[in-house]
Amino acid sequence: MTGYLARGGTAGSAISGQALVRTADIPKHWWKLFHSRPLNNLIEQGIAYNADLEAAEAALRVAQANALAQRGQLFPVVAGNFNPTRQKVATQGLTSNAVDSANIYDLHTAQVTVSFVPDVWGGLRRQLENAEALAEAQAYQYESVYLTLASNIALAAIQEASLRGQIAATRRLIALQTQLLEILRRQNSAGQIALPDVVAQETAVAQTRLLLPPLEKVLDQQRNLLAVLTGQFPSESTATTFQLVSFRLPRKLPLSLPADLVRQRPDVRVAEANFHAANALIGVAIANRLPQITLTGAYGSSANAMSKLFSPDTGFWTIAANAVQPILDGETLANKQKAAEAARAQSAAQYRGAVLLAFQNVSDTLRALQADAHALNAAIAAEQSANQSIDLVRRQVEQGQVSLPSLINAQQAYLQTSLARVQAEAARLADTVALFQALGGGWWNRPKLDALKEQTPQ
Repeated sequence: MTGYLARGGTAGSAISGQALVRTADIPKHWWKLFHSRPLNNLIEQGIAYNADLEAAEAALRVAQANALAQRGQLFPVVAGNFNPTRQKVATQGLTSNAVDSANIYDLHTAQVTVSFVPDVWGGLRRQLENAEALAEAQAYQYESVYLTLASNIALAAIQEASLRGQIAATRRLIALQTQLLEILRRQNSAGQIALPDVVAQETAVAQTRLLLPPLEKVLDQQRNLLAVLTGQFPSESTATTFQLVSFRLPRKLPLSLPADLVRQRPDVRVAEANFHAANALIGVAIANRLPQITLTGAYGSSANAMSKLFSPDTGFWTIAANAVQPILDGETLANKQKAAEAARAQSAAQYRGAVLLAFQNVSDTLRALQADAHALNAAIAAEQSANQSIDLVRRQVEQGQVSLPSLINAQQAYLQTSLARVQAEAARLADTVALFQALGGGWWNRPKLDALKEQTPQ
């Protein structure tokens, strides 16, 4: 993006009818800028029923629950225990523990134990920091899946419209070729042209017809893709169809500042959270090399009958402390610390790579939009010229004034320019979708993840 601006692009500049507006915010439902109600409905259906998005949301709940579970380790663990037993002791040379010295007796013990590991070295807090960072990463991963899903549905709909446009252009040419073939057949019957000229036109019609099956196959596959993206079986594909006229090209395009782009991209935020998580594990590794302290306590009652529990002289209690310092461990803990430091370096490199990729995506998309505008203008002009040419050839064919090579060339030029115009229109729409995706998709304007609102780009 900065490269694009440095080479002549400026905020507020136009790309043949599309204005780039610096710092313009991206709406949460950016796809509505294409003014296609069928597309809006399809994306809403995908958000509601797509399996990948449901899996990402479940993974987020898992990470959040794990973070809450990790937080619980900062507090004492209190447990209650009740142990009723009936036992028999040997009478030869042994003394019973029962008050009446019976060799068969009952013993009931009830106690409450408290165990606490004080976080002297901050290891537990760093573990919690790691778990919360992983939950944050999963939250942004969910946003990445959400953005990818919406973009893929929009791109699939545009591709369907492109295929339908290419099929329509091919059929128009087939109809025109068929009309010209009938004229040539009548002229052959009247002795005005030779039979090889008719056969050549029949071959041209057949060759054009060969283009339809591959296009129709890809169109059916695209319909299947849309069905799966929206959580349906291919056989349940929606009756909604898309044409290029179903979309309106957004006239104003956002252009984020570099600092905002880093905060907006979900994949960059995932990499940032992963770096945070890796950094926290270094603190965990250091704390594990220091003395581990555990405090425990118990209070209870033990009696030979449940009715006597907690009666006078049946109570007991214990308080204990334990400290363990590793002395010789074969450098295990030291190497684990080195591994954690190496993992942090790896995450830092991945974070830098994610940032560079984000800038590349935006710059590539802006350049693509600029090229798309030029290509579309050229394709429209070429199609208009080819259309005029084939009209002239048709009149000449009707008058018997044209040679067959001129006719074949005009037909091929018309088909190629028509297909190029359809593809150029679709490419411009698709690259506009890609720009919204490259800039982060406006997830911060949705209330889905309230926990992340404090970190939202402003």
